Amino acid sequence: MRFRSPLTAVLLVLLTAGLWFWTRPPAPPAALPGPGPATGPQAPASSAPAAPAPATSPAGPAGEAPAQQRALAAPAAAAASEGTVPYDPAAFPIAARLNAPGGAVAADLAVLQELFDTWRTNFPREGNPVGDNADITAALLGTNRLELALVPRRHPALNANGELQDRWGTAYRFHQLSGERMEITSAGPDRRFGTPDDTTLTPP
Repeated sequence: MRFRSPLTAVLLVLLTAGLWFWTRPPAPPAALPGPGPATGPQAPASSAPAAPAPATSPAGPAGEAPAQQRALAAPAAAAASEGTVPYDPAAFPIAARLNAPGGAVAADLAVLQELFDTWRTNFPREGNPVGDNADITAALLGTNRLELALVPRRHPALNANGELQDRWGTAYRFHQLSGERMEITSAGPDRRFGTPDDTTLTPP
């Protein structure tokens, strides 16, 4: 088919294009982007593998440290306990009562007298230990022919000079009346001998 003029061909092309635009289905509306958190420039994603998380010890019941921590804490707890009770009281049942917290000086003197009674039971032919406070204390600590210790070497009643002292920090005064009778004196709260607050135990 041949068109008679170029104008007719142009009109036919425009009419065909207009019919196509008019009859085509409408395009679906584009989704609008929703608001998102403001972010700065993002670094390019790394292809390196992520580092593994550090391993943790399994926790025990609420408030309980892991087993490894409890094992490490055990020696420290034992040391603290040893500082509070520096010897086994069951091994020294008499001496354990000497200068006991909340006790009285009269009870302390009775404990010392009981120590001398026990000494004489084990050394019936020798009588009480002799000498000054340090000598008598050394004998009670085990410096004797049987190596019998009636007082532990870490007893709180021992001072730096190796003497037994009262609950106020003054060394007891021992006066041997005979081989079987030991008089014991505490200087009392004022820590001076010969004053009214002294306490003396004289055996019958």
